[in-house]
Amino acid sequence: MGKSKLARFAENNSFKNMIQLPEPMAGKWSDFFGNKNPLVLELACGHGDYTVQLAKLYPEKNFIGIDRKGARMWRGAKTAIAENLNNVAFLRIFIDHCDLHFAQNEVSEIWITFADPHPTKDRKKLTHPLFLNRYIKFLENGAKINLKTDDDHLYHFTLDIIRQNKFIIHKNIENLYFSDEITPELQIKTYYEKMWLEKNKTIKFLQFSM
Repeated sequence: MGKSKLARFAENNSFKNMIQLPEPMAGKWSDFFGNKNPLVLELACGHGDYTVQLAKLYPEKNFIGIDRKGARMWRGAKTAIAENLNNVAFLRIFIDHCDLHFAQNEVSEIWITFADPHPTKDRKKLTHPLFLNRYIKFLENGAKINLKTDDDHLYHFTLDIIRQNKFIIHKNIENLYFSDEITPELQIKTYYEKMWLEKNKTIKFLQFSM
């Protein structure tokens, strides 16, 4: 392991907004944030770009970036502290365990932005029914799930799951930057999105509820 990673892991331990490998947090988030504002998750948040930018756009909500890789989340946690964003936290866990950390009806929205598409392993896709069945345990009734991706297979796979299960589609945009539906939150660009746009990839967006 490189020295920079070790330094980031050490610094993560000092961040008040970084929760690493915790005991189950279900039902504890209003105490953690000191308010009962709506709770929004970014799954597989990477560097936390989206989590931080969403928190700036919506100070009346609390945002939690979830990932397993602490060295990546270090950037988002450090930025949030430097910019005094008290409505941001980062939770270092496997997403498979997310249902242990949120109580029934505790989460109002989910964002999945440029997650690993797992082209040969559908069961690992974050929109596979195995994951959706975990999310539904803690999502409010009618809560929205947002998928932003450059990957055609993940986009079509998710669309098929939505249709098979007769979920409600709120937005289905096949080419985001040629659409007139770009809201402020959709203009946020992560490290990976910028990389894919430079390679002329088409960005897709789905918003649905179960």
